[in-house]
Amino acid sequence: MGSEIFFRMRGIDKDYYLAGESVHVLKKIDLDLEEGDYLSVLGPSGSGKSTLMNLIGCLDTPTAGEYILRGREVEDLDEEELAELRNREIGFIFQNSQLLPRLNARKNVELPLIYSGVRPRERKERAEAMLERVGLKDRMDHLPSQLSGGQQQRVAVARALICNPGILLADEPTGALDQKTGAQIMELFQELNEEKHTVIMITHDLNIAKHARRVVHIIDGVITEGGMHDA
Repeated sequence: MGSEIFFRMRGIDKDYYLAGESVHVLKKIDLDLEEGDYLSVLGPSGSGKSTLMNLIGCLDTPTAGEYILRGREVEDLDEEELAELRNREIGFIFQNSQLLPRLNARKNVELPLIYSGVRPRERKERAEAMLERVGLKDRMDHLPSQLSGGQQQRVAVARALICNPGILLADEPTGALDQKTGAQIMELFQELNEEKHTVIMITHDLNIAKHARRVVHIIDGVITEGGMHDA
């Protein structure tokens, strides 16, 4: 595990206003993440874990508190800077792979490189190498509809990794998969972490959360540290 702090949250609050009333979703969150860490955020529906994921991923900003990502105070960044930070530092993996149905696996993986201005030949080479890394060497030209759920999620992992982000941020990555396929995705996450990739996994499933080295629990917007688990 690396010793450099990837991000630090101190006293993070998040409020939403519904029908003129303030809803206090996150309450004084303190959380650090080191490079090379593998963290699960475990909580039931409505606990605030999705809101926390959005803050970590710079998809939203806190109402109060300090969030420092790679030495930068997120609150001070404008929309363009936040978008650049997301593209460079965070690889998102969602419950449903969110692949574009009319693009094959390779072209889906290439998408973040297009946004980064990478030339076509290099995009193709990097996407093919990443798909081979996640075990889909023989599925590169397949459309999402021609892939199993687990294969689609592997394409999503390859897409998240393609820009070599500082962190993989996974939201219920096995939620749409059967138990056997979910276990295969967890094995892939374990391999990636052993290769020094930093991983945060948001989940409601204790059995899934236990795959991580470290678990924090979130209930009613409050975080408590769980425990460390052997790799």
